[in-house]
Formats: sequence, C-alpha cells, structure tokens
Amino acid sequence: MHVRRLAIPDALLITAERFDDERGLFYEAYREEVLAEALGHPLRVVQSNFSVSRRRVVRGVHGAAVPPGLAKIVTCVRGTVLDAVVDLRVGSPTFGQHALTVLDQRARASVYLGEGLGHAFMALTDDTCVQYQCSQPYRPQDVITVHPLDPELGLPFALPEPPIVSGHDAAAPTLQEALERGLLPSYQSCVDYHDSLRTAAATHL
Repeated sequence: MHVRRLAIPDALLITAERFDDERGLFYEAYREEVLAEALGHPLRVVQSNFSVSRRRVVRGVHGAAVPPGLAKIVTCVRGTVLDAVVDLRVGSPTFGQHALTVLDQRARASVYLGEGLGHAFMALTDDTCVQYQCSQPYRPQDVITVHPLDPELGLPFALPEPPIVSGHDAAAPTLQEALERGLLPSYQSCVDYHDSLRTAAATHL
C-alpha cells in the first residue's frame, strides 16, 4: 500500500501493489499503520457505506461540520467514477479548489479525505458501486451540501447529456451562498481537530 498527497491538503491517494497468478489476483487495499504514518494518527472507521449509481449520476458535494468532522476512504469497487475532493474549509490556502481522480475496479486505488473536505463523484458507467469507510456515523444535522454544478467550483460534470442529480443536491447552495450563510467549516477548526487527534495518538504510544 502506497500513499501520495493530492493537490488539496489532507487529501491522499492510496494505491496497492497487485499480485497476479493463475488463480486471479490479490492486493492489499488498506493497512492502518501506513495511513497512520501519513496522517500522524490512526483512522478510526466506525461506518461503511455503499452506493450504486447509473451512468451520469452525480453525488455530492457532501461534507460535514467540524468538529467532529467526517474523514472518508472512498473506493470504486465496480464501474468507473470521476472523483472530486473539494476544499470547503474557509481560510484554507486551497479553499474552493478541487482535486480529480478517476477510480475504477482496476485502479487498486482509493481516495482519503480529511475532516472538513467535501466529496463528489460522477458515475461514468452503469451499475457503478462505491464504498465509503467513515470515521464518524451518519448525523443528518452535521451534513454540509454544496451544489455540484456551481460554476464557481468548476467541477467537470457537465456532459452532452444533463447529469442526474438528487433533489437534495440540486437544491443545495452554491459555495458562495454556503459561505455567506456560515455553513462551512473553518480551516483553523480543522487544523485544531487534526492536532488533537495527533496529540491523542502520541499519548498512547
């Protein structure tokens, strides 16, 4: 398992070495100590979710209030997605910017998103299945949603055919509207929260 930092701070690409033989293939998708070394603290996974999407479905942009925040490992286990990490943290040097990754079942790759980051993807194939390993349970009151087709974000989800977006996501505010309403987490609150996780991990060494 290898970890590489993406253009958005606290977003990582996790890839695995593949071993093939006459039976098929094997790869190690996750190892706690490798990710913990990159983060400075272990990831606590308390919930695992799956979504199945038709081609052209867009899900997101979804984030969570900090604290407690919501870190995720996102993996496409069937089909193909164009995955986007969006920086929703007010005051971040990359606020409003995004990092794109194509994920599919052949890539042996996952994207890690730290607390305060937003996530969205577009399914490029029918019957696409995505797994999310989450650091916190789902809490509706903590969910932050930003419109995935907000021109200011510039996510490349506009196809010759209109993308399929849920009613909830279609009614979401733009990034500027969410900022004006005070819905977005601050970069400093995320830094402080990450520092608290690293301090707690260090005390248990």
